[in-house]
Amino acid sequence: MKPSADTAKPLSRAERKALLLAELEQQRVDILVDSEFLQQAAAPLDKNWQSFKLPLYAVGGFAAFKIMRHPGGAMAAGRKALAGYMLFKKLKLLAKVAS
Repeated sequence: MKPSADTAKPLSRAERKALLLAELEQQRVDILVDSEFLQQAAAPLDKNWQSFKLPLYAVGGFAAFKIMRHPGGAMAAGRKALAGYMLFKKLKLLAKVAS
């Protein structure tokens, strides 16, 4: 409810405040409706995540335990992963230059 351009009388401060408060209230209602829609849309994803959570925690805990006991293996795997990534970037650059 914005005042039209052909209105001769400007709105008083109380009227502007009332309009802004009404607009804020409408925005709050819109946020509540949208959040409910989002929760309903995400419910299947949340349900599936709950079924994966416990196995992921177990695997993560087991991996952390192994890495904590033997950190050298994790470091070697990290170096190999980094070297592979760098090789991939160089090959990609070489393919771009060659074509």
